[in-house]
Amino acid sequence: MDERFNRWLLPPLLALLFLLIVYQYVSPACPGAACPRRPPASAARRGGGPAEREEEEAAAAGAAEEEEAEAAAAAALPRLVAKFPFARGELCRRVRFDMRGRDVIVFLHIQKTGGTTFGRHLVRNIRLEQPCYCRAGQKKCACHRPGGDKDTWLFSRFSTGWSCGLHADWTELTSCVPAAMERRGCAGNRTLRNFYYITMLRDPVSRYLSEWKHVQRGATWKTSLHMCDGRSPTPDELPTCYEGDDWSGVSLQEFMDCSYNLANNRQVRMLADLSLVGCYNLTFMNESERNMILLQSAKNNLKNMAFFGLTEFQRKTQYLFERTFNLKFISPFTQFNVTRASNVDIGEDVRQRIEELNFLDVQLYEYAKDLFLQRFQYSKQEEHQKNRLKRREERRLLREQRAHQWPREEAAEVAVTEDYNSQVARW
Repeated sequence: MDERFNRWLLPPLLALLFLLIVYQYVSPACPGAACPRRPPASAARRGGGPAEREEEEAAAAGAAEEEEAEAAAAAALPRLVAKFPFARGELCRRVRFDMRGRDVIVFLHIQKTGGTTFGRHLVRNIRLEQPCYCRAGQKKCACHRPGGDKDTWLFSRFSTGWSCGLHADWTELTSCVPAAMERRGCAGNRTLRNFYYITMLRDPVSRYLSEWKHVQRGATWKTSLHMCDGRSPTPDELPTCYEGDDWSGVSLQEFMDCSYNLANNRQVRMLADLSLVGCYNLTFMNESERNMILLQSAKNNLKNMAFFGLTEFQRKTQYLFERTFNLKFISPFTQFNVTRASNVDIGEDVRQRIEELNFLDVQLYEYAKDLFLQRFQYSKQEEHQKNRLKRREERRLLREQRAHQWPREEAAEVAVTEDYNSQVARW
């Protein structure tokens, strides 16, 4: 009897045990370690499963690598010891150049500063919606605004020619350019135009030697107008250093011995407002006062220009121009370290003599170089900071995206489990 009773009792017990085991796995409560579901989003962010931890570790490693790259890029910038204090607005140069409007770039071309090369970059090497039209065999190019407007956005030797005179200086350009644009028949009122002046500077000794070699080969600028206060200088105010058509074959000593040689301190004179010192009338004030005013005027005008570059820093010049005007060059600038000036072998006494003759240019170039390098460093640091913030924002958005994705996956898994449970209950 006991044997028969045990035989009938055993199958129900086994069936009950089986149901309990099945219920353990499919129950919505899903207790204990038997639950195969993904942990909640908060737990996943704290560690979660192995896949989530790997993703978090990879993201953290990527962020660390980016921070190291940024630190390396910042360290790669040469340490600059500023000589002159400049305000943030003087270092951050950004021009909202409206090529379709009435904005005009005016290039002040100082002799032997690499201005010819830079001028060609402006008409042939900028990526434009409507490129300058340059005919073969002609120096000048037509740089019209986009949209069929025949007005020009560039006032330079290679676009408008020497409209204000051969190698016109700051004094000439500022008084001549607006009227010259009107004479060209450019539409629009001059008061609506914005003129952005730019120029190139060069180490004074190298520039002086380059001009000497250029004059020695027979070049002259005797057709320059030198207009100031509405007139050109008289022969007494601006004598010539030679007789005849040119000064070809001149020796360096003869070139330096001419006290009224316009090569002396050319960069300061061409950037200063000459009307402040009586133009070319040397009797207007004493020499020391004249020099002080010329130098300060040249510094102020250079600092307030939209842009200036240095011949010795071609790539940095390209970078700052692109950042200033939001324009891109097609091909990178080339740094030529071997020039006619560099091939001239001079002694220390000759170099010192040239620096004495160009003592104003030496001071201006020191000022310009410091401002130029500070602007470059400021722009690079600003660029690094902008890129760092951009990547940080991208990482934040990615984390938020993952945080929203995991709860949706959890909800989908719960829905599948409950649907399965309802099917089991029906069965």
